[in-house]
Amino acid sequence: MSLLAKTTNCSRLSSTAMAVCSSICPHIPTRLTKSFPAKPHSLSFKAFSSQASNASSKDELPARVGFLGLGIMGSPMAQNLIKSGCDVTVWNRTKSKCDPLISLGAKLVLAYSATAAGGTYRCFNTGCCCFGEAWSCQWNEFRKRAPVSGSKKPAEDGQLIFLTAGDKSLYETVASLLDIMGKSRFYLGEVGNGAAMKLVVNMIMGSMMASFSEGLLLTEKIGLDPKVLVEVVSQGAISAPMYSMKGPSMIQSVYPTAFPLKHQQKDMRLALGLAESVSQSTPIAAAANELYKVAKSHGLSDEDFSAVIEALKPKLKH
Repeated sequence: MSLLAKTTNCSRLSSTAMAVCSSICPHIPTRLTKSFPAKPHSLSFKAFSSQASNASSKDELPARVGFLGLGIMGSPMAQNLIKSGCDVTVWNRTKSKCDPLISLGAKLVLAYSATAAGGTYRCFNTGCCCFGEAWSCQWNEFRKRAPVSGSKKPAEDGQLIFLTAGDKSLYETVASLLDIMGKSRFYLGEVGNGAAMKLVVNMIMGSMMASFSEGLLLTEKIGLDPKVLVEVVSQGAISAPMYSMKGPSMIQSVYPTAFPLKHQQKDMRLALGLAESVSQSTPIAAAANELYKVAKSHGLSDEDFSAVIEALKPKLKH
């Protein structure tokens, strides 16, 4: 999924651009994959929530928006932009995936770098969304990042959470687009902080799902109804939308993909590496990661990450 926005104010974007990575984005900033920070304070977080500021962000939308990549997340995000009145141009490797959006009013480009809607659009990286005019931006200046927290359903409902970092003035320029696609946005400071926060969130999520899976199977083993467990959990202090959303299908051993298991395990691995780089012990996440690895080894990579429950069933245990 990639997204480009062309505004009527070229000078605002002449030296920088913005990248918005989805929750399935495989691209992590180099400093998180190759050289982790040596000290905890090297990741400097300064958060600004959309709920506390930028009330006027919806006053003006960029004149044109390009959206590249229409997968699990990209398609519903682009649809929300179109339905909100944005002039959207779309691209996807499989052209047929563009058809539903074209029927909603989107324009189509046939190449990664193309002249469309009065300007040349280019994205340097699949899996990321870039705001800016390609002719005025060097590729290595696409330094504004905004991973999202959320999966298919939140993307459809415009309920994603954007974890942005980089140039704050550019963040404010595109805030109106983020507000269309999400329910909240946080500005976290320097480039890389958004990706780091995303890894921590997904590490917690993966550990929660592994523990929930244990609870469902234990409930069944002791003769109780796991459906009742889902109801009990949903009404208590540990309630989380994830449990009530995925619990019923997990009980039926059905795992419709909203966030692929292989991506969950990848984020667990990267989060564990990040923790190691700052000497932070994460034994629960480490144990959960091993379950996701077992599930992957049994061909469940492309299933939803809730399929990790299969790794706890006797037939899949080593």
